Amino acid sequence: MQDWWKATFPKGRQTLKIIDANGHAVSIAYGEKGTGKPLFLVHGVGSWSYNWRYSVEPLSQYFRVICFDAKGYGFSEKPVGREKPDHQIIELERIMRALCDEPAVVVAESLGALASLAVAEVYPKLVARLVVINVSIFPKGLPHWGMLLLSQMPLELLETIDYARMTYLLAPLVREIMAIERRSVLFDPSKLTELDSYWISYPFIELPGTVTKVAEDLQIAAQEIKSLQENKPNLISKIQNNLDSIKCPTLILWGKEDSWFPYSDGEKLRDRIPGSKLQILPNCNHDASSGSPDAVNAAVLQFLRDTDFLNQ
Repeated sequence: MQDWWKATFPKGRQTLKIIDANGHAVSIAYGEKGTGKPLFLVHGVGSWSYNWRYSVEPLSQYFRVICFDAKGYGFSEKPVGREKPDHQIIELERIMRALCDEPAVVVAESLGALASLAVAEVYPKLVARLVVINVSIFPKGLPHWGMLLLSQMPLELLETIDYARMTYLLAPLVREIMAIERRSVLFDPSKLTELDSYWISYPFIELPGTVTKVAEDLQIAAQEIKSLQENKPNLISKIQNNLDSIKCPTLILWGKEDSWFPYSDGEKLRDRIPGSKLQILPNCNHDASSGSPDAVNAAVLQFLRDTDFLNQ
């Protein structure tokens, strides 16, 4: 099987050391392609850089495209220890500072888009243009039964399963289950190939710690959503309440058939971010980067042209 990183990026998979939200040095896997102004592609929960497989090449014709795996995901380090609710925000900011010295374009999906909104609020000088896709900004609950199940399982049990390599022993079953679930968030399920199934499930099968870290983030998300519903202090409402502080040009993309978060959430978000633009993507479910990449790439490039960034 050809290494996806080597096939996609001129230097293959590279490694960056950052200090994470807990104060520990961790390794972050990333790849980059192209030259010019930096453009970060930020994946969502349970995913890794492979989710942007259809965007790296087209966008690298105009930008220095940087794909990275968030801590605990994909090929990045999966440290043992509990996480802070805002760790993804803190670590996204540190990754961006480490990899570029100028304001960047950020294109982010789902939970990664939520973290990106927060970074744009708190660190406005880091973000020149922002594109958020199907962002989990007004959640009513975890949108999938598998997420709900993982959010309720003891992390100690999951760690035992994880480091005993049980997912490796059950690799064909894990791969098939993940393929079924990924097809459920594609408008056209037939787009998911056997190769896609292999790489999407690869970290869960081959890299111990992945299941635990993804489950931990889901448990954090479940608790934050519960606190949001009960009007208790929470990270989501903090981000919601500061949306009007985002000053960079912002594009909101939403799949019309998103089965996780309705496009009416995109309309609410547009009304909360001054000057932002909403574009509804037809024939698009939640997994827009994989299911509707041509529409996503075209929308991103047109937005950057319209905001006089593409030719700067």
